[in-house]
Amino acid sequence: MKLRLAIVAPLAGLALSGCVTTVAPSTQTNTDAYLARMLAGESAVQGSKLDKALAEASQYPLGSLENPVRASMPQGQRAYLSRLRCEDLTRPEFTRAGNVGLGPFGNIVDAYVVTCNDSEPAERTIHMDMYHSGYVESEAVDGYGITGGKPE
Repeated sequence: MKLRLAIVAPLAGLALSGCVTTVAPSTQTNTDAYLARMLAGESAVQGSKLDKALAEASQYPLGSLENPVRASMPQGQRAYLSRLRCEDLTRPEFTRAGNVGLGPFGNIVDAYVVTCNDSEPAERTIHMDMYHSGYVESEAVDGYGITGGKPE
C-alpha cells in the first residue's frame, strides 16, 4: 500500500499541475499576437473596433491623450513633428518625453514636448500613437500649421 501511494501521489500531482496550465496557452497566444502586431507597427485594435475608437477619439483635440496623433513607427512620429509649423512658420523643436500608457486604440502612447522658440504655441505636449503602419496624419494639432511635403 505504501508503495502504491508513493507512486500515485506524485503522478496525481503531475496530472493536476497540467490542469493549472490549461488557460495559459490561449493567453500566451493572445499576448504573442498582440506583440507581433506591435512589432509590425500595427494597431492592437483593428477593423470595425478601430473605426469605432477613431470616431470616439475624434471628439477630443488631435494630439491629446484621448486622441493621439497616429503615425507609422518612430520615423512617422518624427516626420509628423517635423512637418508642424509654429505661428511664425518656423519648425518647432521636439523631444520625446516617454510613453504615457495605453491609448484609445489599445497601443502605447508617446508624449512629445514641442517648443516654438520666440513664437506660439510656446510649448505643448503632443501625444502620439506609432502603431498605425503606413498611416500619415495630414491634420495639424491645434495652434500649429503643417506642411504637406517630406520633412526637411
